This record gives sequence, C-alpha cells and structure tokens, in this order.
Amino acid sequence: MEHGEKQITVIDENGNEQLCEVLFTFESEEFGKSYVLYYPVGVSEEDDEEIEIHASSFIPNEDGEDGELQPIETEEEWDMIEEVLNTFLDEEEEE
Repeated sequence: MEHGEKQITVIDENGNEQLCEVLFTFESEEFGKSYVLYYPVGVSEEDDEEIEIHASSFIPNEDGEDGELQPIETEEEWDMIEEVLNTFLDEEEEE
C-alpha cells in the first residue's frame, strides 16, 4: 500500500483477491497510522445500491511504500475515520 495509489488488491477472509479502487488515504497523528478508504472495482455510482466503503490502517515501510493493510482495531479509530469520511463526502457534494 502506497500513498497516492489508485487501486489495491485486497484478499478477503476466504482468500479471494479483490481489486479495489482507493477513495483516499490520510494520516492520523493521534493514532500514528495511515489509513486507506476503498471500495470494490466494478461498483458504479449510478447503481441504486449504496457503495460499501472499506477502511484499513497501514504503516508505510521505511521507503514510504508497500505497507501491510491492517484491520481497524478500536471504536475510537472507527469514529475518527467516519468523521474524516463524512467531511470528504460533504466536500465532494459541494463541487
């Protein structure tokens, strides 16, 4: 996982690879981690279905790339991610 990547491959709990589109990445000084928000490729915004957005944390390697995706571990992290996502979505609607 690298900041600025547009697509990532995620392996689900069944071991299946799924190509995902990166919505955005951001860093949290509070938690000392970087986060990525993403959704499966092939889901279009025109569908009536709501797009399921996933979130993971990652810590970039020394060279600044290819960090391992980690699950979100605490309720505090989820609350912070939700707040950042809502701000991002509000800004998108204004454009």
